[in-house]
Amino acid sequence: DLKISEEILKEILIRIQFLIDVGLEYLTLSRSSRSLSGGEAQRVRLATQVGSQLVGVLYILDEPSIGLHQKDNIRLIDTLKKLRNSGNSVIVVEHDREMIMNSDYIIDLGPYAGIKGGNIIFEGTPKEIKKAKTLTADYLNEIKEIKIPRKIRDGNGEYLKLFGCKGNNLKNIDIEFPLGKMIAVTGVSGSGKSSLINETLYPILNSNIYNSLKTPLEYKKISGLNNIDKVVEVNQQQIGRTPRSNPVTYTGVYNEIRKLFSDTVESKIRGYKPGRFSFNVAGGRCESCKGAGMRLIEMNFLPDVYVECETCNGKRFNRETLEVRYKGKSISDILNMSVTKSLEFFSSIPKIYLKLKAIESVGLGYLTLGQSSTTLSGGESQRIKLAAELSKKDTGKTIYILDEPTTGLHFEDIRILLKVLNELVDKGNTIIIIEHNLDVIKQVDHIIDIGPGGGKNGGQIINYGSPKEIVKNGKGYTSEYLLKEFSK
Repeated sequence: DLKISEEILKEILIRIQFLIDVGLEYLTLSRSSRSLSGGEAQRVRLATQVGSQLVGVLYILDEPSIGLHQKDNIRLIDTLKKLRNSGNSVIVVEHDREMIMNSDYIIDLGPYAGIKGGNIIFEGTPKEIKKAKTLTADYLNEIKEIKIPRKIRDGNGEYLKLFGCKGNNLKNIDIEFPLGKMIAVTGVSGSGKSSLINETLYPILNSNIYNSLKTPLEYKKISGLNNIDKVVEVNQQQIGRTPRSNPVTYTGVYNEIRKLFSDTVESKIRGYKPGRFSFNVAGGRCESCKGAGMRLIEMNFLPDVYVECETCNGKRFNRETLEVRYKGKSISDILNMSVTKSLEFFSSIPKIYLKLKAIESVGLGYLTLGQSSTTLSGGESQRIKLAAELSKKDTGKTIYILDEPTTGLHFEDIRILLKVLNELVDKGNTIIIIEHNLDVIKQVDHIIDIGPGGGKNGGQIINYGSPKEIVKNGKGYTSEYLLKEFSK
C-alpha cells in the first residue's frame, strides 16, 4: 500500500506544507471556502498553483499581499523566492514596499495614472531604483513619506459599545469604539477582523438605522446607537456590471449634465427632454449597441468579448442627439473628457462642479466621465464610492466602514486617500478601517488589534489604544511592526 500511495502522499504533503509555509496551519482541511477571509482565500488559490512544484513556469501574481499582515507578508515573500529558486519566473504586480525591495528586478510604470501614464519610467534592480527620480523611488527613499501625525484627535467623548461577540472564531469579546475618531482594526489574516466588523457590527447598525434584514453574527447587546444616524460601507465591489455604468452615473452627476443639455436652445427647438441624453432608454441612444458604445460578442466556450459598435463608432448616441451641443461639445464629447478637464468646463455650474471635484479629490482626476465601470480596478471603484459620499451632505454622526481601502493603491494614492478620510473625521464622523498597511495604521487615532493568531488561535482583543499606546503595551505582531515605524 505504501509503495502504491507514495506519489499521491508526496503530492498531498507538498500542498499541505505550502499552506503551512504561508501561515495557514490553523485551518482545518474541511473548512468551508465561504468562511475564509480575503487573505486566506488568496493564499489557498496560490497553493493550488504553486503546490504542483513545476519547473520553468511563469507565475503572474496580481497584488498577492492583499489582506496580509506584515508578518504573513514576509512568509509569502519567502515562498515566492523558493518558487524562483526552483527554476521558475515570478512576475508580481504590487505596491507593497517589502515585496518591491525583495524582488530581483523592478519595472516602474507611469509617470502618473490614466492618460498621463503608460510609459516605462524605470527598470532595474532595487539598488538602482534608489538612484531613480520617480514617484515610487521617492517613497522608497523616504524623500516623500506619510508622516506620523503629531497629535491624535480627542473624539467627541461618545462610545459605541458591543458586548458578547461570539461569531465564527470570536471569543465572547466586548469592545468599544470611540466616536469622532479614525479607528483601525488590525491583526493577522483570519484573526476575526471581518467577523467583528463586516459580519457583526455593520449588520447591527444597518438593521437599526435602515431596517435591513441581514442577520448579524451572535452577540449579546449594543449601546450608543443614539450617537449615530448613518452608516456607510465603502467596499471594493464594482460600481456596476455593464459598460453603461460609469463614474458619472454612479455619483449622480450625469442627471445634472442631461438637464443642462435639455436646456440648450437646440434641444428646446427639437423638443428634447433629459431622457433624450440617456443611454439607458430608447430615443436618443444608438439602438445597435443599446447605448453601451460597445457590442457584446459571445464566444461560446471562451469569455465574452466587447467590441466597439460599428454604427455609432463608440459614441453611444444617434446622429440627431449628437447634433445638440453645449459650449461646442456633444454629449459624447463630454463623456470622453477626463474629470480634471471637465472641472474647468463646468466651473460655472456648482451642482456639477462640486460632484466632479469630489471625484478629483480622491485622486481619480485621470478617469474619463464615461469610463465603463467594468474597466475600473477595485481601488478605483472604492474611491468612486467614497467620492459619491463626499458629495452628499454629511451629518457629522456618520460611521464609515472601509475594508482594506489601500488595495491596489500606490504610496501617493494612499496619501491622497488619507487626506480625504482625515477631512471626513474632522467633520465629526467616525471611520473604522480594517487594514494591514502601516502607512494607514500609524495615521489613525485608535487601534483595535485582534489575534494573537488566525482561526481558532485568534478572536481575542490583544491590544487597543492610540498607536503610541499599542507600541508601549508591546503585545501582538502589530505593535512589533509599528515600533519599527516609530523608531525611524
